[in-house]
Amino acid sequence: MASSERHSLRDSIRAALRGESHDYTSGSTTRAVWLLAIPMMLEMAMESVFAICDIYFVTWLGDPAVAAVGLTESMITIVYAIAVGFSMATTALVSRRIGEKNVAGAEAAARQAILIGLCFGGTIGLGGAFFARDLLGLMGASDEVIDVGHGFTSVLLGTNVVIMLLFIQNAIFRGAGDAVVAMRSLWLANAINIVLDPCLIFGWGPFPEMGVTGAAVATTIGRGSGVAYQYWMLRRGHGRVGLGHSRFAFDWPVMRQLLRLSVGGVTQYLIATASWVALMRLMANFGDQAVAGYTIAVRIIIFALLPSWGLSNAATTMVGQNLGARRPDRAEEAVWITGRINSALLACVTVVFVSLAGPLVSIFTQEPETLRHGTNALRIISLGYVFYAWGMVLANAFNGAGDTMTPTRINLLCFWLFEIPCAWLLSQSIGPNGVFWSVAIAETLLAVVAVTVFRRGSWRTKGLPDESPDESSEEPAPSVTS
Repeated sequence: MASSERHSLRDSIRAALRGESHDYTSGSTTRAVWLLAIPMMLEMAMESVFAICDIYFVTWLGDPAVAAVGLTESMITIVYAIAVGFSMATTALVSRRIGEKNVAGAEAAARQAILIGLCFGGTIGLGGAFFARDLLGLMGASDEVIDVGHGFTSVLLGTNVVIMLLFIQNAIFRGAGDAVVAMRSLWLANAINIVLDPCLIFGWGPFPEMGVTGAAVATTIGRGSGVAYQYWMLRRGHGRVGLGHSRFAFDWPVMRQLLRLSVGGVTQYLIATASWVALMRLMANFGDQAVAGYTIAVRIIIFALLPSWGLSNAATTMVGQNLGARRPDRAEEAVWITGRINSALLACVTVVFVSLAGPLVSIFTQEPETLRHGTNALRIISLGYVFYAWGMVLANAFNGAGDTMTPTRINLLCFWLFEIPCAWLLSQSIGPNGVFWSVAIAETLLAVVAVTVFRRGSWRTKGLPDESPDESSEEPAPSVTS
């Protein structure tokens, strides 16, 4: 890297971490991508530490506790799917309005997004809190796993509203280009979780010994603190979007627009994450050690992929704001730049994971069978990382344009019509490794299909319609087409 390029990158890093205001629709596209990507990567790195921190302490409680965490997380991915779908719609709409210089429209979208998160999170929480044992049973958990882990399941699913709001409120900041606020909220949440995890699991000091349930309580308190910080910053009016003391009333035109856009986003991520639930159900057929090993490997994988996902989120904001500013060529340029950076990052991670899969998994378990399954899963799944990088970026590019149905169809093809049948067939002949290979193959197929479709360019005109910058948010919102 040339000296001038290194200097420019250092300047971008410092500016990104300071949260300096920047117009992402003009100037150097590469610099704009870095200004967004750096805090977004650090934000998602903190989210990934949630996963690693919980599983590290829970492994001391034995394989049934680890299996309970894995099965619960496979169910909570449904909540993540809904939260990510809503947050994707939020980022798309807020970024488009900011690109149009319509701050009032962006703030109207933010208020309605928060109301949506409260409504859906509360509804899902009721079922999750009261039917934890039944849900674990449906996932194929043994009686021992159900006895050990039903409290963990009940707490995480019952308080899922904090997950919803954490994702949605960070989506508001990302869409506005204030990614550093989103990053700080995850830092706060994660710091609290790391401190409380061992205290509540093992009963350190004045805290009660809650076992695996303590991990869920610690995580919920940490995330809840992050949500409170986000809301305080929104009320304070920090950055481009502020809620001030405005009243939270249902604005049906704006809410319909968000919900209509969210349908594709939620369906898109439900298809993707529900496939992980199906894979976990297949793994349950091979015993608690296979589930525990797979769970540990997935946590390590998430640790690597979430920062990469954060980087790819830069494409969402860049596409949304530049389409709002009527600069589609700049939007496309940002996507290719983001994809190249992301693929280089994950190529390095692949080398590390393939070379050190065993030692990495052994940090979390010394049980031979669990270690064997976890090592195989980590090594095999990581072989497709370079392709995952492009799949992430292009999915976020489509979503930033408001074209949520294209990645939904791609996910349906690659995950449900290919990955799950492939996993079942391969697992019949080569056991759990067949499930791991199906993931690598399906994600590679997804990247190839996404690149092909993106090059056609239909995303430039599909999805969110433009809105005149002086148009009041109180007027009926234009319809969202896909």
